[in-house]
Amino acid sequence: MISFKNLIHIDRSAETPIYLQLHNAIISMIKSGVIKSGAKLPGTRSLSLQIGLHRKTVIAAYDELMGQGWITTIPAKGTFVSDKLPEVKPRGQGVGKGLKLEAGFSFEARKHLHRPYAQLPSMLTIDEGIPDVRIAPIVEILRHYRSIVSRSYNAKYLSYGSFFGDDSLREVLANYLQETRGITCSKENILITRGSQMGMYLASQLIHQKGGFSIVGETNYIAASLTLTDAGASLLRVRVDENGLNTNDIQALCEKHKIKSVYVTSHHHHPTTVTLSPERRLHLIELAHQYGFAILEDDYDYDFHYQRAPLLPLASADEGNHVIYMGAVCKIIAPAIRVGYMVGPTDFIAAAAHLRRTIDRQGDTILERALAQMIEQGDLQRHSRKALKLYHERRDHFHQLLTDHLSEFISFSVPEGGMAFWVMLKKEMNWEAIAKTCLENEMVIPDCKNYDSHNSGHNGIRLGFASLNFEEQTKAVLILKSAMKKESQN
Repeated sequence: MISFKNLIHIDRSAETPIYLQLHNAIISMIKSGVIKSGAKLPGTRSLSLQIGLHRKTVIAAYDELMGQGWITTIPAKGTFVSDKLPEVKPRGQGVGKGLKLEAGFSFEARKHLHRPYAQLPSMLTIDEGIPDVRIAPIVEILRHYRSIVSRSYNAKYLSYGSFFGDDSLREVLANYLQETRGITCSKENILITRGSQMGMYLASQLIHQKGGFSIVGETNYIAASLTLTDAGASLLRVRVDENGLNTNDIQALCEKHKIKSVYVTSHHHHPTTVTLSPERRLHLIELAHQYGFAILEDDYDYDFHYQRAPLLPLASADEGNHVIYMGAVCKIIAPAIRVGYMVGPTDFIAAAAHLRRTIDRQGDTILERALAQMIEQGDLQRHSRKALKLYHERRDHFHQLLTDHLSEFISFSVPEGGMAFWVMLKKEMNWEAIAKTCLENEMVIPDCKNYDSHNSGHNGIRLGFASLNFEEQTKAVLILKSAMKKESQN
């Protein structure tokens, strides 16, 4: 006889009614083969005594199981698991104790996409350059969100909407992009996405569904490289120097191959932070016109430039409709605010919207409408100015810390904008060993493998500064200093 006392675990603090917890536990035991088809179950009084529940609770669970066809009662004999159920062999694990580790069916894992998530919330973390979520304008977002859901006609925002995104946000963005970036467009040129990564996925799938070559920098933003490769693109790499992508290298590749796309982070190249020079911008657009490829412009942190006014995006000078421009509100506010946008020719945007519909019917309509109101009323712009001032101060402070404490170990240039430094080791040291020592001191740094997937040997990583206050920056640099000293002595 099965000991139900050791197999059924009731959580009296859970919201699920107790009789349903018992009902679900018995079904799990039947499905896993612990209780076989046709097996006799304890009577309601006996089971209630075994597991310490009121008999009425057991009766309610049995009634539910009987109504669903899992069990049957035979007068004067007892209660039995239905003999019409398929026999299942026991898996050798207690109910609820084993994880489902391996699928019982075949599928393609796409292991080239696998990257470990290294951030540990309880530890000090030097990220790759993200906003400080502690200064996010949550009060303003909630104010607009509440104002929308409290209106008498809010029901329409809770139903299905356009898979192009909220119309009001698209219209507001068209004006915003014209005013801040010089991009001439209408709402028909804009698709709202769940961040720039979704835009990158959609563009890559549409352009490279039949393969073809895509040009990226060496080194390049690893998520973009993986997305292009997964879409079917064959990557060709060009040098990146202090002026960004080498467009002469791009031209040489165009003369040898049929290029379908060029991926560029024009404002602050990821990961090295350099800005694509005006001359190379014009040359790249000229090459796109000449050879007919798409420019995938990922302008992930246009709003954070500290030295001077930022250069306008390539999309602002694109007269031949070759640029797909991608940006994201989450890069200004916080990563969890998953709202981005893709700007391009209307036929391409329509195709992207229909593709997006197959993986994500629509975004958060109320959040999109709230962000539209934030832009219209200037809340987003005020937050951007506040963040720009704060991140400028943090960049300068981080620069001084790196100079004072790490100059014997690393070389770097001060970024004109963005939220991270690109630093390279001067000596024969190993970033993985440094990361291990940092972890022992409860600090996480970016994975160096993200930046040298092509084995170029530059020995550099990104160190984000924007999300750390002065005290955190100081603590982080001192831990790095200790780790680098230890590694240099080995």
